[in-house]
Amino acid sequence: MSNFTIPVGPLHVALEEPMYFRIDVHGETVNNVTITAGHVHRGVEYLITKRNVFQNVVLTERICSLCSNSHPQAYSMAIEQIAGIRIPARAEYLRAIADEIKRVASHLFNVGVLAHLVGFESLFMHVMEVRERMQDVKESIFGNRMDIGANTIGGVRYDIDPERIGYLREQLAALVPEVDEIIEIYRTDSSILRRTRGIGVLSYDDAIDCGVVGPVARAAGIEYDVRVKAPYAAYDRLDVPVHVLKDGDVWSRAMIRLMEARTAIDLIHQCLDGLPDGPTVAMDERPAIPPGEAIAKCEAPRGELIYYVRMTDSPKPERVKWRVPSFLNWDALGIMLRQAKVSDIAIIVNSIDPCISCTER
Repeated sequence: MSNFTIPVGPLHVALEEPMYFRIDVHGETVNNVTITAGHVHRGVEYLITKRNVFQNVVLTERICSLCSNSHPQAYSMAIEQIAGIRIPARAEYLRAIADEIKRVASHLFNVGVLAHLVGFESLFMHVMEVRERMQDVKESIFGNRMDIGANTIGGVRYDIDPERIGYLREQLAALVPEVDEIIEIYRTDSSILRRTRGIGVLSYDDAIDCGVVGPVARAAGIEYDVRVKAPYAAYDRLDVPVHVLKDGDVWSRAMIRLMEARTAIDLIHQCLDGLPDGPTVAMDERPAIPPGEAIAKCEAPRGELIYYVRMTDSPKPERVKWRVPSFLNWDALGIMLRQAKVSDIAIIVNSIDPCISCTER
């Protein structure tokens, strides 16, 4: 067998966004992978310094579609720290509800794509059909299916009345058996197990060295979740289990996402049960944001998302910097892909749920 190089990207039929993989193989086995980013430069961090703090809530939501609720949430929390704003209790619960609705949709999308890459097209369509129920929930409650516009500085931009609460509970009740069925399929189906068990393994020690976060870390045995370790919104009043597996393979990462999607449904019910009365924003008018700097973080669907904001006397931020989970998880692909088969490359890459839009800003 001979050694040769496979170029994948930056424009490739298997990639939804531009990223370049230089894959050195021996026969059908991967020896080394070099990942080159930088093909998409949108200049969002520059644009943020040209807009005032309130306009940037809208801009940060457009950094990433699947994590679109997490970016404005972390950004708003950083601004609220600088301004000394404490959001109302009802807004804290509503932020958690929006967070978990997006988590269900994001995780189901990733495991659905996994079924497509495996070649299990009927399962792919079934998972996407189940996800569509949550998409309808987003459209009904927030008015949009992707960028839901839930967060604002000082609280949230939406509220739910008893009628919408009843609708949400009804949809969640219908979603539970469907998600449970998908979990059972991924746990037992030979087509899934044959292509995902023992594939793209990331050990606990390697996960620590790479600093991976989110489902990628928890699938390798790292018990870390921002909702538990550094609670925000209403998570300190919720029972949030942290799902952890030990094998660190593609199957484990898929199962973590499915279990977290199922848990997210329970968390939404907890929020609805404990939802207090009161306002949804802390103030009637937009406050002036004083000079200062702050760091805020939240648990996005892909993992820990960190925002740094620095304000001066200007209404525009002097600096906004975010560290996305994909930035850390990309590095682990070099280990996951080593000694893998060429046919498993797409499956392993998908298993970290990569977001190039988040990474290149």
